[in-house]
Amino acid sequence: MTVVTAKPGPHDQFTDIAGLRVGHAHDARIKTGVTVILPDSPVAMGVDVRGGGPGTRDTDALNPSCLVDAFHGLVLAGGSVFGLAAADRVAIRLSEDGIGLPLGPRAVPVVPSAILFDLRNGGDKDWGDTPPYARLADQAYDTAGHEVGFGAIGAGAGANAGGVQGGLASASLVTESGVGVSAMVALNSFGPVTDVVGGAAVTEGVINTPKLGLIGGNTTIAAVATNVALDKAALQRVAIMAHDGLARAIRPLHTPFDGDTVFALSTGARPAGDPLALDLTLIGTLAADCLVRAIRHLMA
Repeated sequence: MTVVTAKPGPHDQFTDIAGLRVGHAHDARIKTGVTVILPDSPVAMGVDVRGGGPGTRDTDALNPSCLVDAFHGLVLAGGSVFGLAAADRVAIRLSEDGIGLPLGPRAVPVVPSAILFDLRNGGDKDWGDTPPYARLADQAYDTAGHEVGFGAIGAGAGANAGGVQGGLASASLVTESGVGVSAMVALNSFGPVTDVVGGAAVTEGVINTPKLGLIGGNTTIAAVATNVALDKAALQRVAIMAHDGLARAIRPLHTPFDGDTVFALSTGARPAGDPLALDLTLIGTLAADCLVRAIRHLMA
């Protein structure tokens, strides 16, 4: 029997995976925000969407059967469909910086995105024909660095988790051999957090739905990252396994009212082991653990 142990990374945050920067911006009056993940070099990426009401961009490009295998950014945002405009702006900024696929007179970045619903959280949403998400994306892009932070920031600025304030947080784990995994989550769930992270106790057969009056006002979106070189198909499996961390921390989850989505990224700094399936099992399990720990950080 082989026992693998992992400890929190140097800062216990998403950017403990070298080569990733994170920027946040939010508007306290509107109660919404944007989080931007910018890799130093293009990354491989996969995704798994489990919620019944998702809002996403370019997730089809992450299908292993599709052509593109290098991605230039990832955007998480509030604002429902309006928040998807943040990824438009990040794509423009990356192209202006010469980052993207060399397909024509200017670089064409591929920037997947997912949004959560925070339109009914009491903030001033009377923005007319100019939603704030391009502006917030600019701010997040310009301030991207290696400090992630936690709380009511970025995409989690207007989040509500099962009837209490949600937000954004991250965590990381590193094995003795140097396999690194990290996670960042914007928690805006329909269900409350469970006693796994110090929230409501779970009794089988009893379901707590404190946000029933806010049906449609939900979604937990997350990103997990590893330094191990994995392709889109492998990263899709990591994203699938990472959802188990959300399931351990939130109940109910993946409801018709949530758009729960997990992205998985690989910087490729470390070669995968042989057989690959063993590395995938380890990385996917650590990704789930990191999501539980991130939610624990947020809700402590």
